[in-house]
Amino acid sequence: MKPTLRSQLCVYTLHSGAVEVLLDHPEHIEAPNWHPDGYLIVNGGGWIFRVPLDAPALHPIDTGFATACNNDHGVSPDGKMLVISDSRRTDESCIYTVPIGGGVPSRVTEQTPSYWHGWSPDGATLAYVAKRGGPFALYTCPVAGGIERCITDVFDHVDGPDYTPDGQWIWFNGEHNGRVDLWRIRPDGTNLEQMTDDEAVNWFPHPSPDGTHVLYLAYPKDTQGHPGGLDVELRLMSASGGSAKRLVRLNGGQGTINVPCWSPNGEQFAFMRFVA
Repeated sequence: MKPTLRSQLCVYTLHSGAVEVLLDHPEHIEAPNWHPDGYLIVNGGGWIFRVPLDAPALHPIDTGFATACNNDHGVSPDGKMLVISDSRRTDESCIYTVPIGGGVPSRVTEQTPSYWHGWSPDGATLAYVAKRGGPFALYTCPVAGGIERCITDVFDHVDGPDYTPDGQWIWFNGEHNGRVDLWRIRPDGTNLEQMTDDEAVNWFPHPSPDGTHVLYLAYPKDTQGHPGGLDVELRLMSASGGSAKRLVRLNGGQGTINVPCWSPNGEQFAFMRFVA
């Protein structure tokens, strides 16, 4: 049996390359989001927690009946709502919204499994991955729920969709014939473009708030899926494409940057690493 690894909630500062450990926790927590009011949001054990930047500690957020939350959660553009993916009342993951301070979940997706990943800058639309009979594909639907739209289903697997700050593109990772690269597509499903082409297995792209960079997770060649507990890299590339810069090597993968994690000013981002 593998020993339980400690979870380190970290912040990376772009201009200096410094990594600060905000919280060293003995149990498993994942997937930080950054709220504009000065705190981070993580999940662990089916719960969602708030972590103040000035006094880091885990403070549970009331998500009502939704106590089987996974690591696909995030904050609305105006900071007033929380989106979660939870399976407590369904057999598989379902998307809900909750007031940022906690409350009763409001169901968004009628069908499951559905895993949230992106919120449009105008606050009107959610981007997510879902399985509807075939492989996981990229979907969008209104925040209030309603008819979902399949944006692309031409991949063997899709994950991690995240909007650019101008709302003109959705970035995601897509698998073709065993290769996983980063792609972008217009929200109406047009202009599909491949953005990486290397031996790494590239996941979870997150455009920066100023629209100039994209942060992502690079797995070693031939990695299957997006497991945890591997030697991985966080890389930064131009939003227009091209070569990437390695920022951090760490033990992680699943749970490291599954969801949007940039600070509102784009000068920092949060991530998880796991240590013995």
